[in-house]
Amino acid sequence: MSEVSEQTPLAKASAVIEETLNDSELDWETPSPGNYVAKLPGTRKLSTTCSLIVGRHSLSVNAFVIRRPDENHAAVHRWLLEHNTRLYGVSYAIDKLGDIYLVGRLPLPAVTAEEIDRILGTVLENADAPFNTLLELGFASAIRKEYEWRISRGESTRNLDAFSHLTQPES
Repeated sequence: MSEVSEQTPLAKASAVIEETLNDSELDWETPSPGNYVAKLPGTRKLSTTCSLIVGRHSLSVNAFVIRRPDENHAAVHRWLLEHNTRLYGVSYAIDKLGDIYLVGRLPLPAVTAEEIDRILGTVLENADAPFNTLLELGFASAIRKEYEWRISRGESTRNLDAFSHLTQPES
């Protein structure tokens, strides 16, 4: 019998995760056995931290998206619920503070390199691509205030360019 077939499901899943993270050339660490934290590089959101925790029967996936919106909660939550129907393996969720995460759970036998890659891709795409939209929906007033503060101090507003439709007067 091969060594892999003699491993426990937990050990198999851990080995697959480690191999997949290494093959993906991601920055990652293991704070404790069976607990993996990977940094997924983004374009709108600089990076997304994704936690993979191997349990007795399943793999939990958890990634922070944005903090609790300052305003427009109903529109933000509606956007999240509407987009949940399009996700694979994870869903948007809020914690008790109102912070927004992507969460999911896979049975250990489903943990393959292909599935881990697919889940990490889903997490990255759905934390990064809608990042500006979620900021605009939940933090428009703060964006405007930040812009005005930077202008008043003569500081760069370059990282607010994506929100120029919020900060520039209508022509």
